Amino acid sequence: MAAPCSGRPFERMFFMSLPQDPMILLSYVNTKLRDEYPSLHELCQSLCEDEDDLRRRLAEVDYEYDETLNRFV
Repeated sequence: MAAPCSGRPFERMFFMSLPQDPMILLSYVNTKLRDEYPSLHELCQSLCEDEDDLRRRLAEVDYEYDETLNRFV
């Protein structure tokens, strides 16, 4: 069972959903990882997104998360 969303309620009120286009999603997530989050896990918790679902969506366009680089490659 996944851990509940740990994002603060105030932040979640103003959060928009992730981009649906896979290439825009890739760019968005990699930018967030580069600029704001030390790991995919923390990004997903903060944005209240399912990490497995995000990995699956990007795997569909042949991208996998690299923990060492902290980005999808």
